[in-house]
Amino acid sequence: MKILGIESSCDETAASVVEDGRRVLSNVVHTQIDIHARYGGVVPEVAARSHIEVINPVIEQALREAECSWNEIDAIAVTYAPGLVGSLLIGTLAARSFAIIHQKPLYAIHHVEAHVYANFVVEQGAGVKLPTLPATQPLFPMLALIVSGGHSQLVLFNDHGNYQLLGETTDDAVGEAFDKVAKILGLPYPGGPSVAHAAQSGNAHKYPLPKAKTTGVYDFSFSGLKTAVLRSVQREVGVDHTYPSFELPALVSPSLQADMAASFQRIAIETLIDKTEKAFNEFAPKSVVIAGGVAANSELRRQLSLRLPLKVEYAPMQLCTDNAVMIATLAFYQAQSVQPANPFAFEVIPSRSMRDTAWA
Repeated sequence: MKILGIESSCDETAASVVEDGRRVLSNVVHTQIDIHARYGGVVPEVAARSHIEVINPVIEQALREAECSWNEIDAIAVTYAPGLVGSLLIGTLAARSFAIIHQKPLYAIHHVEAHVYANFVVEQGAGVKLPTLPATQPLFPMLALIVSGGHSQLVLFNDHGNYQLLGETTDDAVGEAFDKVAKILGLPYPGGPSVAHAAQSGNAHKYPLPKAKTTGVYDFSFSGLKTAVLRSVQREVGVDHTYPSFELPALVSPSLQADMAASFQRIAIETLIDKTEKAFNEFAPKSVVIAGGVAANSELRRQLSLRLPLKVEYAPMQLCTDNAVMIATLAFYQAQSVQPANPFAFEVIPSRSMRDTAWA
């Protein structure tokens, strides 16, 4: 079964063809990082306009690279939640239109759940150039740590579509905290890669930053950590809390930048790993996966491998950030038990949580 996936929830326009929920035939991603870098974050209206300009060419390229005609596509899958409403509307409008024109079943995919399914891709076609893929698909029950710019949560999957949300962030997601700390330190957008790079030359124990305590055993909180970085930087450069934060980067030395980045990254990652290890010990899953843009962080991968007693296989970096491979892959498993969506009565839901989306 060949499924065309379409992803446009934020600032990447992506399309992919995946076969049988395991073999990627094409992976096309048009990123807007250069556009939004000048603003230090994603501007929703600008993102939506960019999607309009490239959505059709991206889809055409995905079909061409997969060497597939529309007649060979069995279904279409598209992200409908969560995300920026303008961005979601562009992708879903394209998917709905093609589903009607070519008479293909249409599957509505939750973006955050789909991130987990990047780990189910274990084969690739001749035209795809991804690094090493996992040797085998994850086993159930599966514990998933989903970490990105908008989401930080722990989910226990008993089977496809049958899952329990154990915990989530109560404020900032970890990826958002990386972005905000990068701004404080004067590092470029996106913050995840730039903080990780700066941390390589820093002392991760230089600054004693706090770990948040949460009411929920498996919940996360990163707002306090972000504020602690801000106050520490202000103290180190000799200003108080009234000093404009956007002027701080000019006062930050390279050594302070590196040491603070390393100290922040250590605490943020330890927070994630502590909760994941606790959940592993309680629920004894057969496999553990990490998913989302922050899953590309090499220090997170290193620490997770050290703390858990089973081998963890990772999706390649290109499938951790937003892509359509994960959308098409999840759709294959949904298609086994879920009725297609009606392309004439299809709505996006920008803030829908995984708490409301279990489908098995």
